[in-house]
Amino acid sequence: MNPSPPFHGARHLGLAGVALMLVGCSSLQSSQGFLSRITPYRLEIVQGNVVTQEQVAQIKPGMSRAQVRDVLGSPLLADPFHADRWDYVFSIRRRGTEPQLRSVVVLFDGPTLKSVETSAELPTEREFIASIDSQPRPKEVPSLALSDEQRKALPTPPPPSTADAVPDVAARTYPPLEPTP
Repeated sequence: MNPSPPFHGARHLGLAGVALMLVGCSSLQSSQGFLSRITPYRLEIVQGNVVTQEQVAQIKPGMSRAQVRDVLGSPLLADPFHADRWDYVFSIRRRGTEPQLRSVVVLFDGPTLKSVETSAELPTEREFIASIDSQPRPKEVPSLALSDEQRKALPTPPPPSTADAVPDVAARTYPPLEPTP
């Protein structure tokens, strides 16, 4: 018996497969490739206390530390070496919005408030919510109440028919709950 000659097409087929895989790998790494559309989940990092214009407006010199804490919350940083200084730092990194970083320094003179310093213009509560809200909101909210004209335009409901009435049910009798002697 004569052995069959080796099939060289398998070698060429294998080389062609390796070449296609290498081309496929390079296309996956391009910026328009499949993997560029898949991104890992990134945590939303919120640190510190949000301090708004409304909160700072409530603080007046001469207030006690407890009153300031009631309005602004506990400070992010209360340094034991600078006992008359409270730092309120706020930062947020959220997907789809710009990172925010704000700093408010509250200075005390003994037990009473001396002054409040801010690093930048503080937002109002509405501005802050709008800056972190990534959900699109409708521009106009539809009215749910009908006007008198719309009520008049509604069709009148038909009068109830006797077929829709609840049928009379025969009175039922039940045995007594306790046996009778």
